[in-house]
Amino acid sequence: MSDLTPDERRALTQRAMSLLDGWRLPPPQIAALLDLPDGIRSRAIGRFRDGEALPDEAEVNRRLHYLLRIEDALRTSFPRSPEMRDLWILRGNRRFGRRTPLAVMLEDGESGFIAVLSHLDCTFAWDLTGSKTRYGAA
Repeated sequence: MSDLTPDERRALTQRAMSLLDGWRLPPPQIAALLDLPDGIRSRAIGRFRDGEALPDEAEVNRRLHYLLRIEDALRTSFPRSPEMRDLWILRGNRRFGRRTPLAVMLEDGESGFIAVLSHLDCTFAWDLTGSKTRYGAA
């Protein structure tokens, strides 16, 4: 994502902040979810809502990418119910040992993002298994 223009980064930041606001997360949880660098305090979250772009750092970019793919997968799973998209993230899920998908991402870090995205998007899980490579070789 580092090859994006400043305007594109701001647009992605706004999209991510809108998603996270729908989940009603407090600033410290947003900072933890995005793995913002230590120098960025949770009170800076308001600046990201107001149009400042998220830092262009590898870990932040990776998590932003996961979040946006999760948003797309939720839109596919619940095309007519934006409320259900937000509720799904906040409800306990049997697949995650009754933890909420949000808790999985916060507690497990990148592997939590991968678990949630794999649950929502079978193509993502399929790519992770290497099946795509084996299928293409056949």
